[in-house]
Amino acid sequence: MEMDREEIIVWLLEGDPAIQYQTRRDLLHEDPAALADLRNRITEEGWGRAFLERQQLDGHWGRWFYQPKWTSSHYTLLDLRNLCIASTPEIMKALDLILETALSSDGGVNPAKGIEQSDVCVNGMFLNYACYFGIGEGKLKSIIDFVLSQQLPDGGFNCRLNRSGAKHSSMHSTLSVLEGIHEYIAAGYAYRADELKKLESEGQQFLLRHRLYKSDHTGAIIHPSFLKLVYPPRWHYNILRALDYFQNAGYPYDERLQDALDILKEKRLLDGRWKTQAHHTGEVHFMMEEAGKPSRWNTLKCLRVLEYYDRV
Repeated sequence: MEMDREEIIVWLLEGDPAIQYQTRRDLLHEDPAALADLRNRITEEGWGRAFLERQQLDGHWGRWFYQPKWTSSHYTLLDLRNLCIASTPEIMKALDLILETALSSDGGVNPAKGIEQSDVCVNGMFLNYACYFGIGEGKLKSIIDFVLSQQLPDGGFNCRLNRSGAKHSSMHSTLSVLEGIHEYIAAGYAYRADELKKLESEGQQFLLRHRLYKSDHTGAIIHPSFLKLVYPPRWHYNILRALDYFQNAGYPYDERLQDALDILKEKRLLDGRWKTQAHHTGEVHFMMEEAGKPSRWNTLKCLRVLEYYDRV
């Protein structure tokens, strides 16, 4: 039986404080300032508290900045940013630790002990959460310089450019960098901001030329995984993550978004919700949601994307 919007909202509001907060902010359009108490609950209970409790005394999660993949400081901080948790002293301690121990000679943060070249995708994700949590602008300058040095002529990014000479941008890397740049601009940082705005516009056009998931030469689907609604996405690209970025950036409706929007509508369950279709393999702190079942994360994100593009 199909649930109407009001019933779905009630179901979302029965979820974790992070889901409650974003539902009220993005779907009910309540003033974020009036939701401060609810946002503070993200640090005190539920998923947010569970992530924070797993931080080690040295400031890291997992074994270091990037090891092991999903329980490392990097991906835990990305998870915390996506919860919209408020910054805490523990989070800032982890960010400072990364900047003190993982900056490479090329200016980027670099999780690899034996590879000199930094990964632009990792740096895009780092900018996303570091800017969201309010790290000092001066600590980001070398990272901004590195990111700006990595753009390809097609407007996007590929983490293999400075390692093996990639000629074509990657959807994965490009979206990670765009998310990071958007967060940098939204936080009000000024260093090379005009260059970054131009870069963001060119990266958006790269994704749009591919209609978010298609070859710009043949129209074929680039990879079936791009159509899977996986949460958390980690570094992996999918159309929901891309559409959520575009709505978050306030990007106006563009006909090249329509194919991806139609796929979201097709993936809606008969009861009006969306499920998490899979999880990326690897060790995790805990499962926020079960694969194959209705997902509050994906339902929230799909609704805010579709409702945004119905309004603009």
